[in-house]
Amino acid sequence: MKKIVVNIIILQLLFSCSKKSLELTNPNSITSDTYWKTEADVQSALGASYGLLKNVDGGFWGVRGVELSNGRGDDFFIRNDVSYLYQLSTFTNTPDNAAATNVWNIAFRGIFRANQIIENIETVSGLSDQAKNAYIAEAKFLRGLNYFILAINFGDAPLRLTVPKTTEEYFVPKSPEAEVWKQVIKDFQEASAALPHSYPKEWVGRATKGAAVAYLGKAYLYTKDYANAESTLLSLTLPPYNYALMPNHGDNFIPTRENNQESVFEIQLSDVGGTNPWAGENANEALGVTTAQEFAPSEVAGWFEVSPTDKLFNEFQVEKTVSNDFDPRMYATLIWDYPGATFYNKPFSDFTLQFGYKSMFKKYQNYWQNNELTGASGAANYTSSNNERALRFADVLLMLAEAVTMQQKPASAYPYVNAIRARAQLSALPTGYSNTQMMAEIRHQRMLEFAREGLRFYDLKRWGLLQQEITNSDKVGRQFFVPNKHEYFPIPQSELNANPLMVQSDPWK
Repeated sequence: MKKIVVNIIILQLLFSCSKKSLELTNPNSITSDTYWKTEADVQSALGASYGLLKNVDGGFWGVRGVELSNGRGDDFFIRNDVSYLYQLSTFTNTPDNAAATNVWNIAFRGIFRANQIIENIETVSGLSDQAKNAYIAEAKFLRGLNYFILAINFGDAPLRLTVPKTTEEYFVPKSPEAEVWKQVIKDFQEASAALPHSYPKEWVGRATKGAAVAYLGKAYLYTKDYANAESTLLSLTLPPYNYALMPNHGDNFIPTRENNQESVFEIQLSDVGGTNPWAGENANEALGVTTAQEFAPSEVAGWFEVSPTDKLFNEFQVEKTVSNDFDPRMYATLIWDYPGATFYNKPFSDFTLQFGYKSMFKKYQNYWQNNELTGASGAANYTSSNNERALRFADVLLMLAEAVTMQQKPASAYPYVNAIRARAQLSALPTGYSNTQMMAEIRHQRMLEFAREGLRFYDLKRWGLLQQEITNSDKVGRQFFVPNKHEYFPIPQSELNANPLMVQSDPWK
């Protein structure tokens, strides 16, 4: 077949020499002219876009993305065997940092794919206007989510809202962070208007109206538009939405309780596909992630890449439950030396703590197995099929509490904060809290509720407390944190090299 194709091309060249231009179609290649024909094409493009969210190198919920989102917090340490991860965790990174560069590149790859869907949907036959609008909304959700990732990590970024047709169109200067946030909000607004409330079971994990509304509310909160944040997030507590806290906090982080009533948006992982979790986007790629294996201790075939700080360990012990026990979130998040403590079916005494800290991460680990060598399929590929919960209803409640408190309405925050406290078996807050007291409680609860979920650094930045809390921690590298610089990553060096219109962010020049 290949020989025939080559001969046909040679004949075309021979008999078309008088033409001013030559157009060839390779029957073995997929192009924009041959691809956007059926609904299955759209669904495949969306699937490829979702897949980038867990991409091994730069997906925000893949292993390197999880390390990046957590690594700069005062509750998290990354050891020094992978230099670029250690650098971002200790604030010694430079513009050529591989983790930050890959998050940048994967986000723009996701944006490019979303733009392709938006621009080509009209050529797909057999779709109703309602179906087209829903697919466009889903693509806008994904574009908005990728720009959200860029805004919180880099601030300024190029706004690429169309597919470039020429080389000149490919080069785009960066826009100010405020303009990036405007696009994030616009995409989430338009996505929430047309996305469905739910999907049939076989489509679980796709962005719903609730997911778009939740991220819209989060974008309002991050841009300090507290009134819009309140009204947007409040809608998720009312019909037709039926989100609710799981009775047991720890049920949010095990495979048997995936896509539960608390899940607003969840990254779907599975122990199927290829056998190589580091293969990238090809047939060899596993559809799970190696995060749990990299975080696990060496005694159970892990690479012990990370550790919680003792600041987090101590924060969990500030308040005991109504039965005078440790906060159940501490048991779900950490493993430490308490009576009867077991990890991967071994007593805690079998493990050696590597970094001088008192605990290890339990949250998202496959601790009921004997080790992290195999995933659920039994293949020795180190992958985990435990979904990453990107946004939980607990986050909605605490963001809502923050939005009302920042509008000088601390009394309105009580129901939301007390719901979180009640699930943690803590007593209800005393009445009469001031704004200052309520925000202190919200900050405390967010640190405990979302440890290892990639929110701490961005919370501290939003509150203007990064320097204070990193300085007042036992985090390795805290002395290298520079205010007004390490709040964001620099524009990647590869982008500066490739894009003549790009300039470095001021603090990194």
